[in-house]
Amino acid sequence: MTKTSVPITVFARTTSSPAHTYQVIVPIDLAQVFKPWGPFPGVAEVRDQTGTWNRPGTSRQTWFTDGSKADERLTEIAQGHGFAYELSGFTNVLAKLISAVRGEWSFLPDGTGTSIRWTYDFRPLPGRRWIVAGPFKPLWARYMRAALTRMVTVVQETPGGIMEE
Repeated sequence: MTKTSVPITVFARTTSSPAHTYQVIVPIDLAQVFKPWGPFPGVAEVRDQTGTWNRPGTSRQTWFTDGSKADERLTEIAQGHGFAYELSGFTNVLAKLISAVRGEWSFLPDGTGTSIRWTYDFRPLPGRRWIVAGPFKPLWARYMRAALTRMVTVVQETPGGIMEE
């Protein structure tokens, strides 16, 4: 994060182990969990993925339900514990607000389950930080929480997701 970036973080908990949660979320079908909400489009599909989404350098295009797209590149992997990626090249209204977004996920043991932390670190364009940090931030946080809630459901419904007592 930089002094000018705008981080937005959401949290959730699942009864699944960190390893299982990681294994389900890293390759999750984005269109299944990123649905349109408020002013934001959902994810329609992913195209042109350059390999399995499990090693730094892999890239893809994320296409949204409004016909826009963004370029995504996996930048870090901590096997079983977390990952990070960067989104850039937006063709929607975000292109007028930000240069890029760094996404970061972590999966930490929490009692009999996992605590999930997901941060989007927005890099506003010059003169746009006030919009991103102001009216945009609470709306985007709600969008992220809705997607994360759907991801937790997928994790817990995927076989092997409940820890044995």
